[in-house]
Amino acid sequence: MSRSDYNDEGKSSGRGAGNYRKKSYARGNAPIKKHRETNPASNSGLIRLNKYVANAGVCSRREADTYIAAGNVTVNGKPVTEMGHKVSRTDEVRFDGRLLNPEKKEYILLNKPKNFITTTRDEKGRRTVMELISNATKSRLVPVGRLDRNTTGLLLFTNDGDLAKKLTHPRYGVRKIYHVELNKNLKTDDLHRIQAGVMLEDGLIKVDEISYLNNAPKKEVGVKIHSGKNRIVRRIFEHLGYDVVKLDRVIFANLTKKDLPRGHWRPLTSQEVINLGMIQ
Repeated sequence: MSRSDYNDEGKSSGRGAGNYRKKSYARGNAPIKKHRETNPASNSGLIRLNKYVANAGVCSRREADTYIAAGNVTVNGKPVTEMGHKVSRTDEVRFDGRLLNPEKKEYILLNKPKNFITTTRDEKGRRTVMELISNATKSRLVPVGRLDRNTTGLLLFTNDGDLAKKLTHPRYGVRKIYHVELNKNLKTDDLHRIQAGVMLEDGLIKVDEISYLNNAPKKEVGVKIHSGKNRIVRRIFEHLGYDVVKLDRVIFANLTKKDLPRGHWRPLTSQEVINLGMIQ
């Protein structure tokens, strides 16, 4: 693995990694949202049917009009073919018999810094990753998987429950690549042991790939793994007598840290969402 694969954020930001002002955590690198005067029509609680269908992820608004005209959409059990028909969020809207959820699916990618825990709330009052994306959206998003408090790197948030389950289910083997820095050089014998599989208290753990980084000390390695077990990378090295000094997730599924400095977030592109959906 090349060391350059792990240095995207430093190049894109123009500053050294980890040297960001704390205030940047509140907004990330997303555009500032401007407050707009409330449109009285928006307070009616009604939404155009084509938008309702599009928000549910079925198709675009234009395509929704075609399906509505063809009678594919029912509202409270009755077909609706009228263009411009409006519904409330309490109405039961179905597409070809499937109940729809009107909440627009959103996907936010964060480059997590240290000292934030991956949870939606914390009873001990510790800082959570939800603070970092607080201005990203008004929708209720949840993190996909976990990164422990001292682990940095890519963390995805979404309200798309089906995709979240897919990305965390062992069956799909979603790849995760970590840049690991140890307290001492990794012995070649231990690297081979990790390649062969390490027996931990909860079973045999095999990584997909492990290698030294080019042009870096042997205490820095790259690890590719699809296991989603808790603290699995740290536990592998601790089992062999190493302390993990730094752990950074640089790739998650097909997503990278390119142009995403530490502590910043961005929405996924439409193509990235499509690519995630194609994982099998």
